[in-house]
Amino acid sequence: MWRRPVIAFDLYDTVDSFIAYIARVEGLSPNTVTAYGSRLERFAAWCEREDIDAFAADVRTIRRYLAELSREQVAPRTLAAHLSAIRSLYRWMAAEGVVEGDVVSAISSPKLPRDLPGVLTTQQVEALLKTPDTSTPAGLRDAAMLELLYASGARISELAALNVESIAWSERTLRLWGKGSKERIVPLYRRALEATRLYIEEGRPELLAQAKRRDPVTGPHPLLISARGNRMSAAMLRRRFHTLATLAGMPADIAPHAMRHTFATDLLEGGADLRSVQELLGHASLSTTQIYTHLTPDRLKRAVAQAHPRGE
Repeated sequence: MWRRPVIAFDLYDTVDSFIAYIARVEGLSPNTVTAYGSRLERFAAWCEREDIDAFAADVRTIRRYLAELSREQVAPRTLAAHLSAIRSLYRWMAAEGVVEGDVVSAISSPKLPRDLPGVLTTQQVEALLKTPDTSTPAGLRDAAMLELLYASGARISELAALNVESIAWSERTLRLWGKGSKERIVPLYRRALEATRLYIEEGRPELLAQAKRRDPVTGPHPLLISARGNRMSAAMLRRRFHTLATLAGMPADIAPHAMRHTFATDLLEGGADLRSVQELLGHASLSTTQIYTHLTPDRLKRAVAQAHPRGE
């Protein structure tokens, strides 16, 4: 008969070990790791408050916790995120021999509405790309940031992680590191390359000089840097994007991710196949990419008209 090891387990310590594992071994992004930690600490606190042995928890225990979150009017999407974190924790504990079996996997996630992602119109994109003041070093950086977002469909966290060495000029491509440290190569159009080259040759050296900083002799060299000469974080780039979007007269709720959605939608409208768009976006599942087909009814109509025997 299986028995739990005679070690005095503490759920908080176990959560810490799990968080270290997903950060170090699975290579999840810092934002994901932080979110998992927050959700699991809340679960641990609930177990402690309710005097529950989490290592002997069953399906009813987890459902009881989720029911409490529902009573607190936690949104279905957030509820699903909590369950996902708990499910991952118990799967890991089962693999490590801390618990017997994976009881949580029997709990199904709540059905969520699939929100259509917001996209920008051609006019909005053009207005946004024209917003940076390219007579200044920071403006050259902002112009490169926006062009790269629109040219590559990169997540803002992926953009923050870029180095000067991430660009292959002769191949006209950009190397991105996505979720789970998965690498993908994305081609760049000429305008994005030109804006980035101008920033690297003129804007970036000036920002470093103003900050009285020097590039290290050996790389990597952060691509997008602040006025202090440091790598700009995803949060800093997000704030800068909001400032530029406001100057361009856009709605207050427009986020950098809208550029990624627009990138995908424009590719599909232009005739790109779904598999190619999936690869360019770095989606693990094609179903994630398929949501963009709902945004391109004209493309689908053209496909039917061209391919169907009675499509005239």
